[in-house]
Amino acid sequence: MMFVRNVEITDINTESRDIKTFFFDYSFHFIPGQYVMVWIRGVDEIPMSLSYANGITVRNVGDATGALFALREGDTLGMRGPFGNGFGVAKLPALLVAGGVGAAPLAPLAETLKNKITTILGAKTENELLFRERFENSGALLIATEDGSAGYKGFTVDLLERTKGYNEILSCGPEKMMRKVLDHAVVAGVQSQFSLQRYIKCGVGLCGSCCVDPSGLRACIDGPVFTGKQLDGSDFGRYMRDAAGRKVTL
Repeated sequence: MMFVRNVEITDINTESRDIKTFFFDYSFHFIPGQYVMVWIRGVDEIPMSLSYANGITVRNVGDATGALFALREGDTLGMRGPFGNGFGVAKLPALLVAGGVGAAPLAPLAETLKNKITTILGAKTENELLFRERFENSGALLIATEDGSAGYKGFTVDLLERTKGYNEILSCGPEKMMRKVLDHAVVAGVQSQFSLQRYIKCGVGLCGSCCVDPSGLRACIDGPVFTGKQLDGSDFGRYMRDAAGRKVTL
C-alpha cells in the first residue's frame, strides 16, 4: 500500500523499561517479517516490523521513537505498507533465534508454525524477554539472559550447539548475533533466513540507503528477510550504513 493510512492508537502495552507495543484500529494483511513505514507527524517516518496484524513493538532509541513513546491512546499515526519480503516457507521442523526486540517479527511467525518449531529467545535480562508466552504457546522454548535472571546465563548463540533436530534456522536480532547464527548454519549444513534491521528511508527501493554490499540488494524491497546464501560473503555482521551513507562498524 503506497498511500498513507491514518490509524488511531487504541492501546499501549509496556513490555519493558524502553520497549512498548502500540496497537491501532486497523489490521494489516501481512507475511511475518514484513514492515510498515510509520509516520510520526512533524518528526519523521521510520520502518517498523509488524508484531501483530494491528501492532508494532518499538524500542526507544532516538528522536522518532522518543516522539512515538510520548503518544497516548487516541493519538494518530500515518502508516504505509506492508512492504518488503517476509519469511519464506520454512523447511520444518525449524529453529527460531530471537534476540532482543528482534522477537517482534518472529512472534507472529512462530504462531503460524505452531508445534513445528523450537525457539531460542534471548535478552539482557528477564524483564526484557519479549513475547515469552507467545513463543511458549507455539512450541519448545529455550531462554538465554546475559545476567542469568532467567534460563541460561549467556547469549542466544551459546544455545545453538544444544539444539538438534531442525532443518532450517530463522532469526532476527542484533546483526552481530545473526552473523554467528549464519556461521553456525553454514557449518551445520542447514538453510537459514534472517530479518535485517537496516536503515530504511524510502521503503520503495529508490534511495539505496539500505543496500547490502557488495550485491546491492535493498533491505526495503529485496528484504528485509534474506536467505543465508544471499548474505554469506556480504557486509552482513561487519558493517551497515547510517543516514548519511557512512559505514558503521558493528
